[in-house]
Amino acid sequence: MKEILTVVKKVMTKLLAGIATVLLSVMTLLVLYQVFTRYVLNSPAAFTEELVRYFLIWTGFIGAAYAFVTREHMALVLLRDKLNPAGKRVLMTVIDVLILVFAIFVITIGGFKLAVSAKQVYSALLGIPRSLVYAMAPISGLFIIVAQIINIYEDVTGISIEGGNES
Repeated sequence: MKEILTVVKKVMTKLLAGIATVLLSVMTLLVLYQVFTRYVLNSPAAFTEELVRYFLIWTGFIGAAYAFVTREHMALVLLRDKLNPAGKRVLMTVIDVLILVFAIFVITIGGFKLAVSAKQVYSALLGIPRSLVYAMAPISGLFIIVAQIINIYEDVTGISIEGGNES
């Protein structure tokens, strides 16, 4: 079981980091293009602003999934650090289960419903369905669900799955 989860975690980490890298790189190029067309050509490219906004939304969701896979998300550790190892294990398990429930019902199911409801709504400049933008929520939700299953496995067994923080 540990070997399978290790492979899944490594693949998810590399995939999410790669997607975020591509999105951030494209966003940078689009913003540079926007600045060039606005200040050098005096004719701003309007599509870049909307596209960068959508890529930023996607990057946020992908970044959230990456943070849960690598366990590098923000956390208040004041209470956790005062507990003994058994208490820490219970607290971490409860928190990870709550995050899993949130990822299932709010991010994945709610995001899917939002994406489906927006399929007839089109963006102002690009003319693409808004469901394409909102689809990133359930996609990242699925990544978070898998990450939380791995995290709960780590919490319950005390076995650390390698592959989350590699360069």
